[in-house]
Amino acid sequence: MKKTIIPFLLFLLTIPFTASADPSDPDKMKANIDELSEYFESKGYAFNQLLEDSRFKLIEDITGKFTRAVEIKIESFEDYQGIIKYDVKKQKLEDFLVKYAPELDAAQEKYGIPKHVIAGIIGIESEFGKYKGSYNPFNAYVSMYAEGYRSEWSKAQLEELLIFAKKNDLDILSLESSYAGAMSYAQFIPYSLNRWWVGSDLYYMPNNIFSVANYLSHFYEITGSMEKAVMRYNPSTMYTKVVLELAEEARKLEKTR
Repeated sequence: MKKTIIPFLLFLLTIPFTASADPSDPDKMKANIDELSEYFESKGYAFNQLLEDSRFKLIEDITGKFTRAVEIKIESFEDYQGIIKYDVKKQKLEDFLVKYAPELDAAQEKYGIPKHVIAGIIGIESEFGKYKGSYNPFNAYVSMYAEGYRSEWSKAQLEELLIFAKKNDLDILSLESSYAGAMSYAQFIPYSLNRWWVGSDLYYMPNNIFSVANYLSHFYEITGSMEKAVMRYNPSTMYTKVVLELAEEARKLEKTR
């Protein structure tokens, strides 16, 4: 049977791989951070101040976290469902639909995206708000650059993050993310935050609901297909299938209520 790589995050599949620096070479890593600092300081950001904050710390071997994730393989869609704990998410679906019914209805009305699909995305991404990450996005992107992992992309995301934090008056080092720098219950990277995020509070669930709808609406308009719009959220056929399957479960639940 053909094996399929687990779809981890959008950029793992769409951004060309660049060779990483040896994380055990502190001189090279320091040089990379100095280079990054010079770039952002020259653009008017108080970057050195962030680096001197006691909350700043490099994520050890962040390159390894990415490469190990990509190497995981599964045999079938059923295996994929097991790995992402689909049954647990399915059990929590009804409570989410009831609790956020007004917001889901409003997002559907405003953006034209079925509320069941919105619920499917948030369920798969964070188990309806249970997970928001245990890392900090600033630390994550600086760590990537320090190790030379997707350097230009991580620098671009850092700039997007600095812009978002300034625009919304956020303490950047208090933010939470995955080790890949994806934030909140919708798991938006900074580029997406600056284009499709609705509201300022990242951890307010209604903002996540409206932001997912806004994102999908943009790509539905471009592709003309809900399936393709979900694929833009994470370019994986298995991811798209599991989101739409959870969305279908949501539709069934509403019919029985």
